[in-house]
Amino acid sequence: QVQLVESGGGSVQAGGSLRLSCAASGNTYSRGCMGWFRQGPGKEREGVAVLYIGVGSTYYADSVKGRFTISQDNAKNTLYLQMNSLKPEDTAMYYCAARPGWGCQLGSGSNFQYWGQGTQVTVSS
Repeated sequence: QVQLVESGGGSVQAGGSLRLSCAASGNTYSRGCMGWFRQGPGKEREGVAVLYIGVGSTYYADSVKGRFTISQDNAKNTLYLQMNSLKPEDTAMYYCAARPGWGCQLGSGSNFQYWGQGTQVTVSS
């Protein structure tokens, strides 16, 4: 089992920045995929960014490339999402997710096994 706890959400004006954190506890894996997903009002869940654990590769949704950065601190078992130049369309509930094993891709997250409770990000114009 893996437990994920997100923090760092909030309300900001367009152009602002936020850093989301996802603290992981429980079982750890040398290979797996961790990422951030979001679901806005009336929208389907979408992948924002993922990081291939043990390999270091990262993948981003086109809508956030150049603005968001996913990273990890192994010593703290924490995943981060640095969000800069935020836009109103980034408003959503953001979820951290993880799964052990090989491969790491964006998508809806349907193949991710572990999920956090979510943290709300609201960007006003």
